[in-house]
Amino acid sequence: MLEAFFRPSSVAVIGASRDPEKLGYAVLANLKEGGFKGALYPINPKADEILGLKAYPSILDVPGPVDLAVIVIPYPFVPAVLEQCGQKGVPAVVVISAGFREAGREGLEREQELIEIAHRYNIRLVGPNCLGVIDTATPLNATFAAGMPPAGPMAFMSQSGALGTAVLDLALAGRIGFSRFVSLGNKADVDEIDLLEAWEDDPDSRVILIYVEGLKDGQRFMEVARRVTRKKPVVAVKSGVTRAGSRAVSSHTGSLAGSEAAYQAAFRQAGVIRAQSMERLFDYARAFAYQPLPAGDRVAIVTNAGGPGILATDALEHAGLRLARLKPETIEALMADLPSAASAANPVDVLGDALADRYEHALRLVLADPGVDAVIVIVTPQAMTQIEETAHIVGRTARETDKPILGCFMGEARINAGVEVLRQYGVPNYPFPERAAEALAAMVAYREERERPIYPPERYEVDRDAVRKVLDKARSEGRVSIGDAEARAILEAYGFPVPPSRLAATPEEAIEAAEEMGYPVVLKVASPDILHKTDVGGVKLNLRSAEDVRDAFDLIVYRATRYVPDARIWGCLVQKMVSGGREVLIGMSRDPQFGPLVAFGLGGIYVEALKDVVFRVAPFSRQEAEEMIREIRAYPLLEGVRGEPPADHEAMVDALCRISQLVTDFPEIVELDINPLMVFDEGRGAMALDMRLVLG
Repeated sequence: MLEAFFRPSSVAVIGASRDPEKLGYAVLANLKEGGFKGALYPINPKADEILGLKAYPSILDVPGPVDLAVIVIPYPFVPAVLEQCGQKGVPAVVVISAGFREAGREGLEREQELIEIAHRYNIRLVGPNCLGVIDTATPLNATFAAGMPPAGPMAFMSQSGALGTAVLDLALAGRIGFSRFVSLGNKADVDEIDLLEAWEDDPDSRVILIYVEGLKDGQRFMEVARRVTRKKPVVAVKSGVTRAGSRAVSSHTGSLAGSEAAYQAAFRQAGVIRAQSMERLFDYARAFAYQPLPAGDRVAIVTNAGGPGILATDALEHAGLRLARLKPETIEALMADLPSAASAANPVDVLGDALADRYEHALRLVLADPGVDAVIVIVTPQAMTQIEETAHIVGRTARETDKPILGCFMGEARINAGVEVLRQYGVPNYPFPERAAEALAAMVAYREERERPIYPPERYEVDRDAVRKVLDKARSEGRVSIGDAEARAILEAYGFPVPPSRLAATPEEAIEAAEEMGYPVVLKVASPDILHKTDVGGVKLNLRSAEDVRDAFDLIVYRATRYVPDARIWGCLVQKMVSGGREVLIGMSRDPQFGPLVAFGLGGIYVEALKDVVFRVAPFSRQEAEEMIREIRAYPLLEGVRGEPPADHEAMVDALCRISQLVTDFPEIVELDINPLMVFDEGRGAMALDMRLVLG
């Protein structure tokens, strides 16, 4: 559907100019000088010829069909010209012109007009307010960037045009090569999802790179990315993920979640490799683009300096990789040829006087070891170092093996010649061991993710009608918050064990309920307007007599009315005291891009302070729920320490999956907390002690 952007037979530049200072000149010049072999049609009513090409007053005057139109004119005239493109039957249009949504309300209205015209004529549109598109295989350079980037196996999309110009300049310096490049601009039509689908089976693109500021349809992005990443790596960097500007929320989960947590969870579940910076984006991309995936996480280091070898060893461990344990026969073969002062154990130190042949001997022996999955070759520019010769050895060896080799030629002035040689062989070089280790870790993570089976979300037999009644009742009363007393019915409907409890409007009713269920009991303020009961002193634990219950009831109601004068107080919820387990939190905050973001962590009043919480986008599988539990830093406490039995792991997984189903079944739930879920020892289950939720 988008091939007209990348493989057009003819291109019209609407707004082509004879003035070298104008964007319309730059776009036409890039198309012509970039080697485009199809028909080029400059559109300018005031010119007969531009850059040796016959010009036409409008696109309607072009004699033949036009596959791609690039619009570079002032924004007031763009809608009329887009209409003409529709009349001409142009299937693809790039609108470089600015002055649309980014310019405020009037610009947004103009952009909406473009969308309506494009839909009416079935036009696919990139932009507006963008840099343009490039395909190096065609070749096609329909941008106003300076020059055509070198060809390579990386496909890059960016929401920022200015960032795109900087990236293209890196490519012109020989640092990277592109198959395709798209500046998305305002994303009025074509967006990241469309390009993922278009590049999924593109034979020229081995890795897809994304710079993203925001996604319109996060769930759809995850669905498509999950499929694409089974075929090729997708690496993304996301800007704007700090908590500044996040919306006000009332639940624990809502206050912990944010754009960063949502994107981290969504990328992980979709198999997208997350890069924390543009530098890391291209570090990872070069490894994916030019080297085979490692079969495992065991890495060998070949170095001519001890210090960098130690740094590389530390970097591997920090990146979650393992230092390969060489076979005895490998070590013996290395010792037979290396000087006596050299180290034949991993890291293999060939010493500072090593010439290229010594590197070659060590590298081939290490690669032949079945316990080695990847190699980092470190070269420091010492007096006798043959930098270029060694680089040729590394490059030739890389072409002969199915194991990835990453270079770490350290330095600059003397080392640059070797780095250039590595580039010619497709061996990525990293100036420091830490960056090489992180790139390898990204490759290992992607391989593991690609091989991991995709499991469907867990589904349970539940009573949706019971939940609907509770939610509709709150709506009918003009309320959006549902507290613990009402939430009990929702929990029971979705299969959660809950302790015996009863709503009491008076101290006498509370005493009667406590004596029926048996002491000790807990009293909690029952109010739809008070979600955090402990903040107002609205909870009393371990009450063991009628006198305790009466005093607690009066004190709770007094504190609640004092701290929240306008709150509706229904009385107190009397609940059987439950103890002897570990408290965990399960919650949900509905993200604007990705939908229900489910949280898991240790529960209680300190969850926001400790922030030991992990997230997943619902719905998710049982396997994802198991991984969530293991990812929190405090997981050893759930496993059991100092002879304690482990907490009931299956009960926690079950609870997470049931909440995943609940918030998927009822999209009007925007925030939810079960805090705490009391998890008992292994085999004894779990019980939801307190829940509150907020409706949208």
